[in-house]
Amino acid sequence: MLTYDLTKVDGPVYQALYEYIKRDIQSGKLGKKEKMPSKRTLAKNLGLSTITIENAYDQLIGEGYMYAIPKKGYYVSDIAKLEKIQVLPRKSVKIHMPVKEEFLFDFSSNRTEGAIFPFSVWAKVMRETISLRENQLLTMSPAGGVYELRKAIADHLASFRGMDVDPDQIIVGAGTEYLYSLIVQLLGNDKVYCIENPGYRKLQQIYEKNNARCKYANMDEKGIVIEELVNAKADIAHVSPTHHFPTGIMMPISRRYELLAWANEKTGRYIVEDDYDSEFRTVGKPIPSLQSIDASGKVIYMNTFSKSLTSTIRISYMVLPEELANQFYQDLGFYSCTVSTFEQYALAGFISQGYFEKHINRMRLHYGKKRTRILDSIEHIFPKGKYKVIESDSGLHFILELQTDVSDSEVKEKLYNRKIKLSTITDFAIAKDIERNHMFILNYSSIDIKGLDFALRELCVAAGLGE
Repeated sequence: MLTYDLTKVDGPVYQALYEYIKRDIQSGKLGKKEKMPSKRTLAKNLGLSTITIENAYDQLIGEGYMYAIPKKGYYVSDIAKLEKIQVLPRKSVKIHMPVKEEFLFDFSSNRTEGAIFPFSVWAKVMRETISLRENQLLTMSPAGGVYELRKAIADHLASFRGMDVDPDQIIVGAGTEYLYSLIVQLLGNDKVYCIENPGYRKLQQIYEKNNARCKYANMDEKGIVIEELVNAKADIAHVSPTHHFPTGIMMPISRRYELLAWANEKTGRYIVEDDYDSEFRTVGKPIPSLQSIDASGKVIYMNTFSKSLTSTIRISYMVLPEELANQFYQDLGFYSCTVSTFEQYALAGFISQGYFEKHINRMRLHYGKKRTRILDSIEHIFPKGKYKVIESDSGLHFILELQTDVSDSEVKEKLYNRKIKLSTITDFAIAKDIERNHMFILNYSSIDIKGLDFALRELCVAAGLGE
């Protein structure tokens, strides 16, 4: 009778028993065609349950070490017929993972503050979602996202941005970067995609990694220059007219109509409108979106909840013109929506029950106070006449232009040595044929007010404007 000491087993007992029997079969102690004890007999001998024995036997049968004959019992297999598996020694691999540097103060971060996320409300909505939508949560989402979320977004856009949008025009995805790749597949990688210079440099990487030709168009005080689009022979213009990053420029209505006129001049031209932080206008109502004044179906509107909720909620959406929406479902409808149904239904409830609007209002108030505090500190720390704040009463960053003879690179290096991170507009130039010196970007969405005065004084000293 088989006897094994299983009193000091670390882990599941059936796994240990399986290993013991397998070792005896491999060593020849249990020969081929040898009859094994019944489950009941072995269980009694070892003081185990028959379920434990059954689990061990099933594992051995599954791997080919044993076989069963109905009404006769269990037998040892001829393991000579099994392929010998060579166990290779574990390799020592060297994967160079990006190392995130830690700073005492970071003016370049565009994350939102975790402390102001409405955790209690979000938890409430999640519980309601799980209790009320059991069946729907386990049903595959359509390619464009669940209808309830698309409807909630459409209603929000109607009330907040004055946009008349059908829910079926809305495509939900896990982050705008994913949606950009869908746009390339939708419009074609044989087109010329033109981005703003200076601008969001990652756009160039995304378009080029999707095998699309990417060029740039320079900007003036009104936004992207139309002549530059023409010179680039662009088919698609990617713009952020409400609050451009990094310059903060807000495109006036006159330039918006010029841009729409450019798109209408030729079949196949489109505008990608990135409205990424339109919720954070501190004075007056937001300027109408390009999409809301587009009468010819030329604008693809994009927005994200990364700014308005938190950067870790990877839920974004785009609004396609009717023709492109139909093309999406015809050509790309085989894709699964990349956002889980749990999060989609929870966000739908968060918006439709009015929590999102309340949250935005609280955030506006919070960031408005934060902005005022920063401007007050700048006024007290920097010498009069040596600085200029450039902003448009919108978004969560502004430009601090300094009158200094110290180079931008020297200022940044001095701050870097003091564990303070700061970016300039020139850092975001797609091409180096433009320079906007001494224009520093102050993102204030996630900065710690407690260390603000210290960081600003260090900047003042680094720029040679203070001691």
